[in-house]
Amino acid sequence: MNLRATNLQLLSQQTFDVLIVGAGINGAVSAAALSKKGLSVAVIDKGDFAGETSSHSSNLAWGGIKYLESHEYFLVNKLCKSRNHLMQSYPSTVQEIRFLTTLQKGFRFPALFVYMGTLLYWMMGRFFTRFPEFLSANAITAREPVIDTSNAQGGFEYSDAFLHDNDARFVFNFIRGAMDNGAIVTNYVSAQQADFTDDIWHVRARDELTQNPIQIKAKSVINACGPFADIFNDTLKNHTQHHHVFSKGVHLIVNKLTTVDKVLAFFASDGRLFFVIPMGQKTCIGTTDDKVSTPKPVVTDEDRQFILDNVNALLNLEQPLTMQDVISERCGVRPLAVKGDSNNSDWVQLSRKHAIDINAEKRIVSIFGGKLTDCINVGNEIAETISSFNMPLPFPQAKWYGESSHAHKQTFLDRAALIKLDDLTPIYSSEPLSERLWRRYDINALQIIDEIQRDPKQAEQLMHNAEYLRAELHYAARREMITKLDDFLRRRSKIAMVLNSEDILSSPGLVEACEILFGEQAQSKLDEYKAYVNRTQAL
Repeated sequence: MNLRATNLQLLSQQTFDVLIVGAGINGAVSAAALSKKGLSVAVIDKGDFAGETSSHSSNLAWGGIKYLESHEYFLVNKLCKSRNHLMQSYPSTVQEIRFLTTLQKGFRFPALFVYMGTLLYWMMGRFFTRFPEFLSANAITAREPVIDTSNAQGGFEYSDAFLHDNDARFVFNFIRGAMDNGAIVTNYVSAQQADFTDDIWHVRARDELTQNPIQIKAKSVINACGPFADIFNDTLKNHTQHHHVFSKGVHLIVNKLTTVDKVLAFFASDGRLFFVIPMGQKTCIGTTDDKVSTPKPVVTDEDRQFILDNVNALLNLEQPLTMQDVISERCGVRPLAVKGDSNNSDWVQLSRKHAIDINAEKRIVSIFGGKLTDCINVGNEIAETISSFNMPLPFPQAKWYGESSHAHKQTFLDRAALIKLDDLTPIYSSEPLSERLWRRYDINALQIIDEIQRDPKQAEQLMHNAEYLRAELHYAARREMITKLDDFLRRRSKIAMVLNSEDILSSPGLVEACEILFGEQAQSKLDEYKAYVNRTQAL
């Protein structure tokens, strides 16, 4: 019996201290914190882990420099502290990156004035990152010739942080940590109805793959449904102070456009921030920022054209980018927390700060808004909130986040050196293979070393240009609850972001990958993925 099937059975076999509905970043950190601190935790999500907003970000962990313009200094101060803490806690995963920002002539503020804002930002960040630099148009060209500076008044370089690999991978590692601490976690399980009787929540859920009903009992419920939080609160008959409005963000992935591994930052034709973000041998460009009414947006031709028009106007490319250059797309909503009944006409100025609403009588916690940068604070706040429900935490001081110690990492690197891991297979990256495995799997990377020691073929890349080893697929099959092929290609890995669907489907290693991940179901899962690709391309 696989991990998901086992957990499906366990969901109905006890009364949990906490049921978390939603497994994006807010649900993942809540699960990791509460399970490490000793409570019994169940987590369900109607899709895959990090399947919505938490897999459609810009892969940046930033201190909110844009909020200086709206004078939200306390928020910037908090986000800078959170960013620094995240970088200290995950030094292999969340790292400093330079932002090379160009301001056009006629911009609403002089370049020198905006540069002064970066100095304030650096100081609010406790001098944790490198010093900002003011740059003339010629200096910008010298650092990155691809930038069109013909209409530039100048610019600057400053630092924030970014995620290696992808945001969904980062989220899943919190889920993995929660499971390691005893949490019962399942994907593709939806909450259908919920009743609070005899001081216990009785939740009627459904396995979305088989349609089988599941009964779950819990003393408290955390609504971590992200953009679907308002809908789930209606199911709970729970009235809250906050609700969401939605901003749609779209990114396009293309082949690498830049010579430097820096984020190129501009202000788009509509005055909002526009990024050209390095992704190894690829580049992520965007984003849009449009108010939408649905938590399930789609990419439109207008979105694509807006991004392409802006990147073509801002960069000196040999040939203008067209839709034929787009490898993949990312589209999601940012759920923005609004207090009261207003839809907030000035929604563009809304920040990504989170809000937590509490129904102490029925022990419901609802999380609104939030972003990856602030995730550790969310986990800590949720733990404090649950303990206030007369549910004391058995291990209140337990640390639930962070990369394993340097000593543990050195143990792994020593083992990797013994088998000359970094020399075993050609990887289309300048980064050592051992560093990449540690970043993705932390101490669990030792299991992958064990696989390779038993069978050196496990160190081979299974899919050309995908940068994933055969051993990684075996590990994912055992430990990462891969339920659909897209779970692996898009969220546990970033293969579907850096290879187009035609290249993935024609890869000679894809069939073997399916056999490793799904065994006897390999062909049906491959057919399911092909149908998913066809539906997506038809939109």
